[in-house]
Amino acid sequence: MHTWVLYAGLLAVFVGIVGVVSTMFVGAERAGVARSLAAVEAIKVAPDSMRQELEKPFNERVTGPFLQRLTAWGRRFTPDDQAARLRRKLDLAGNPERWDTDRVLAFKMLGLLIGGVTGFLVPLLFGNVLWALAFGVGLGALGLFGPNLFLYQKAYDRSARITRELPDALDLLVISVESGLGFDAALSQVARNTEGPLAEEFFRVLQEMQLGTGRSDAMRALADRTDVTDLRGFITSMVQADAFGIPIANVLRIQAREMRIRRSQRAEESAQKVPVKILFPLIFCIMPTLFIVIMGPAAIQMIQSFSSF
Repeated sequence: MHTWVLYAGLLAVFVGIVGVVSTMFVGAERAGVARSLAAVEAIKVAPDSMRQELEKPFNERVTGPFLQRLTAWGRRFTPDDQAARLRRKLDLAGNPERWDTDRVLAFKMLGLLIGGVTGFLVPLLFGNVLWALAFGVGLGALGLFGPNLFLYQKAYDRSARITRELPDALDLLVISVESGLGFDAALSQVARNTEGPLAEEFFRVLQEMQLGTGRSDAMRALADRTDVTDLRGFITSMVQADAFGIPIANVLRIQAREMRIRRSQRAEESAQKVPVKILFPLIFCIMPTLFIVIMGPAAIQMIQSFSSF
């Protein structure tokens, strides 16, 4: 009898708890619906300027002002010549789409904020203040200099690709000039029939010449936008040939031959670096594995033989 009374009491308590929780959820849902309806009504009766502001995309209402604030902070905490250095890095990287100095400064401040806060809070959750300070400073510095590392890598890859494509482009340029085309027409032919950063730079040179810039000035501007030694030497030779009236076909032929020789020398240099680069993986990765595979069975047999005595 007492057992049934106990079960009935527990069932009554369970039903009561379920009823209270259900009432709370229903009340919260009704309150949420009421708040949503109130917000809709508030938007309907709001002024036109407020409705127009709310109808704007999220990027214009939130992301854009936030990036502008970060850019202002970046300009405040960076040296005065930082913008010029960033402009130079962007030119070497090929001016990636939608990247400018303001966006780079905003990303630097955003990386500093996210990296510093994340690096400080995560170790702090485990109760380690010293690691929190160390990770906060380290990740903050990484976030601050992360955009610079990205631009450096983009510039390095772009320069390496220009260096690889330049000999073939000069060969095509020589063929075009020797077939009777002028230098401008030959440059346009090379730009149309090739792809990559070198073709983009040749297109830009042609556009600047169409806008009224002299050939020498346009070529010098190309040299200023890159740090490739071979391309700068080629541009210097072309500017001097144009200034002294030297036939361009002869200069192009000599430059193309030199570029092919330099490409062969770079290939030989890379081949000679392979033994040095493979030395450490061979010592620390491949050789221990070979020792384990070859000497392992013998070691096991020796251990079994000696353990039998």
